[in-house]
Amino acid sequence: MAALPMAATPIGREQQVDALHRLVEELAAGRGSAAMVEGEPGIGKTSIARAAVSLARDTRVQVVWAVCDELSQAFPFLPLLEALRSHPDMPADEYARICDLLRADPGIGNRMDVIPAATEQLLALFDDVCAKAPTMLVVDDLQWADVATVMTLGRLLRGIDRTRLLIVALNRTVPRRDDLLALRRAIEPNVFRIESLQADQVTAFVSQLVGGTPGPGLLKLAAGAGGNPLYLTELVDVLVRAKALDHTEECVEAHDTATPRSLAAAISDRLEFISGPTHDVLRVAALLGIDFSVSELAVVSGHRLQDLLPVLDEAILAGVLLENGSEMAFRHPLIRQYLYDAMPAGVRAAWHRDAARALANNGASAERVARQLRPTVEEDAAGKVVDAWVVGWLSDSAPQLVGQAPQVAIPMLRWALNGTAPGNDVYDVLSCRLADALFRVGDPISATDVANTALMHVQRPDSLVDLHWTLMQCQALAGRSQESLDPLRRALNAPGIGPRQRARLLVLIARTYRTLGRVDAAGRVAEEALETATEAGDRFGMGWALFVRTIVHGMRGESEQALPLFDRALAVAEGDPALADLRLILQINQAVAFGVLNRYDDAIRLAERVRDGAQRAGAVFRLAQAHCVLGELLFDIGNWDDALVEIDLALDVSKDPMVDCFQHGLAATIQLHRGEADSERHLKAADRFAEKVGARICRPFAMARALQKEQADAPAAALEILLDGLSDRVQESEDTVNMLADAVRLATMLGDLSAAEAVVQRSVAMARDSVGPHRQAVAQHCQSLLANDPAGLIEAAKGYREAGRPLPRAQALEAAALILADRGDTSEARDLFTEAYGLYQKLGAEWDLSRTQATFRNFGIRRGPRVRHRQARRGWEALTPTEIKIAAMVAQGMSNPQIAAQLFLSRRTVQTHVSHILAKLELSSRIDIAREAGQREITHVVS
Repeated sequence: MAALPMAATPIGREQQVDALHRLVEELAAGRGSAAMVEGEPGIGKTSIARAAVSLARDTRVQVVWAVCDELSQAFPFLPLLEALRSHPDMPADEYARICDLLRADPGIGNRMDVIPAATEQLLALFDDVCAKAPTMLVVDDLQWADVATVMTLGRLLRGIDRTRLLIVALNRTVPRRDDLLALRRAIEPNVFRIESLQADQVTAFVSQLVGGTPGPGLLKLAAGAGGNPLYLTELVDVLVRAKALDHTEECVEAHDTATPRSLAAAISDRLEFISGPTHDVLRVAALLGIDFSVSELAVVSGHRLQDLLPVLDEAILAGVLLENGSEMAFRHPLIRQYLYDAMPAGVRAAWHRDAARALANNGASAERVARQLRPTVEEDAAGKVVDAWVVGWLSDSAPQLVGQAPQVAIPMLRWALNGTAPGNDVYDVLSCRLADALFRVGDPISATDVANTALMHVQRPDSLVDLHWTLMQCQALAGRSQESLDPLRRALNAPGIGPRQRARLLVLIARTYRTLGRVDAAGRVAEEALETATEAGDRFGMGWALFVRTIVHGMRGESEQALPLFDRALAVAEGDPALADLRLILQINQAVAFGVLNRYDDAIRLAERVRDGAQRAGAVFRLAQAHCVLGELLFDIGNWDDALVEIDLALDVSKDPMVDCFQHGLAATIQLHRGEADSERHLKAADRFAEKVGARICRPFAMARALQKEQADAPAAALEILLDGLSDRVQESEDTVNMLADAVRLATMLGDLSAAEAVVQRSVAMARDSVGPHRQAVAQHCQSLLANDPAGLIEAAKGYREAGRPLPRAQALEAAALILADRGDTSEARDLFTEAYGLYQKLGAEWDLSRTQATFRNFGIRRGPRVRHRQARRGWEALTPTEIKIAAMVAQGMSNPQIAAQLFLSRRTVQTHVSHILAKLELSSRIDIAREAGQREITHVVS
């Protein structure tokens, strides 16, 4: 954060400064907002922001000032991290955690996507900073911001009026970028376009610079500056240095003298007054960016620190540099740009390469070295001047660089590969990391091409496994997993493949079979992989083989048998960084197993823990899967509002077509039961992803499609969808168990008794080896529907109650009530109807409520007096128990991260709940929540 001087209102910018002052005053009162100040270089954007900063400090608003840099625009988060690092209240451990995350060294099978994780941690940091005091974030030179910084700003803008944050973005009108245009639209109408100074404003500005009234000659010269404040400043400085100003009592007049005809020429004139040695050092400083450390300048320039001090003093006195906190900075980016552009491109590229080598030899981070290499790569895209040092450095640093900035790594790796012949270890490493980087940035087609090309040349067996790991993920993402099988089988017989590599290739084959829904084949190959890995002493292969075996048991509905395998696999993965991702996915599936066994408290607690762990680790796939599992568990136990929160969060980060299909299907199911129109959008989205999951059944989507058909009075079509999901080609019994009762109900309603009997037999077979109440209840439900047996349906409802599943319990009670009503036993039918109706009410299932009321009204059965009215959609009565807890904590002044820690939720989950609270209460800020909560005396409800 720059150490900015206090600033008065710049001449001609009063309107913009007043507008920012109003936003600062609103911020001090607790209401956040955003503004963008845009205009050409030198027009005065920074001066306007500094004037607003002066008021902010007077009103006890803390200021965070971030500066973007052209050299750093490909590296994620640097402006925000540098600004926060200088913040006096920044916890050092929080900052270090983000830096460590970005510098992680991911390996095969443990490929984290650190950008989303770092984004979440940065957002949490801003939550904490804003919780301590209203905060003004200024982002200067936004046009050079990296994509991750722009995305983070976009996330901060969501609901910013409900926070204590003011974002002020300073942006040039060119270059025009789609992401910045989107950010601009989000900030409107607070976008202030800064125009050139008018003639009277130029007179006042020059008068301020020269300390008197400018004469006609001086004003004539000033008119050539086009109303640009920086140009005017440089022009007057030229006249001062040339001693070409006469001060009289009437005015300040200029001599006849040569004056610069452009801003660049004015900057050049300033630099001409600097000594040769200082000029040389400034050229080196220009390589480092707008801001730079003196120690880094010493490394790159080859000068000792004590020798640099007089040089820097001269540059400061000449108005070229200024002190910027603990660093140095060019007084204006255009001065640095002039020095940089004045160097011939080839010379500049060579200097950047030398600077990179000097920094690397001095132990600089991969990001600092890559900043210097990047311009060299851009200058020599064909790879004609790739030297051994660059190739060696990339080979060593590629994993870290790919993890932190894959977009930067890709052109560098391509460049290095152009100058590296196949058939050696370096080529293998560069190819593996390039394929990995391309996959990370969402280009699986290019990643596949690179991997396939490299597989024709790689020498190292480990590289072959690495490339196939990337290929498997690319094919799965494209819904073409079948194409992975033959190459993987051939790889088993490749030269040099030892037991360790063979075990890992077998794991990939087993995982591919599992993706294709071929459960038996997956189990068979996983057994072979486990045996091979165990003999080789390969923990990596053992852990992943055990993982596939747990999946196979789960898909067969054998969750009880899977539990000891989870414990065994977790023990294998314990303490091994290369198996951190495996631990996450094992715990996700263990939570699923707990849910299947009706151990919902254990399941939800574990899923929440792994969700938080995945977020901290940057494991985006696992984060989406954890949200997905939590959403389904909450759906099962009837907590549909919180389930929808988890679904939204999963869809925000998911890159897995199965997760996307599952979540959209589950959301559509909830909304169809609730009679909400948005179900159609989710169904269409799920349909797109269903094409990519192959033969695997996406049960929530199938059930949502069937429910949609039933609501459209097409029960035969609904039954066809369910029976297709239950066909013999589908080997995943656990994913189909919840479809059975609906299939029997529809089949009996349509008179298709053979189909009903087949499904009943399947339900009985599934329940035979099950120890939990859920499958027993499903079997009882199916048999009783076919037998038209109300007593059996009541017993099924009791089983569902024991299993903690309110929706099928309500459906079983409703079916029993309907049979009894049809037989004339309206008294017992009314009791069962009332119980079912109450369950539907708690779920907010408006479609089911309307349907059952209409059905039982035909029998003269209506809602009893004990049945409460339908759930409110607005006001405090509409809040869920979780939302009431969070509202109370907001009222106590707790930040989102603090609430998340106390309730064992993620920060994003809390943020979503706060947004829902504000919408339901029709409020606009957290302060409003606190006021309303205080009036209702609920600030103590936090248990």
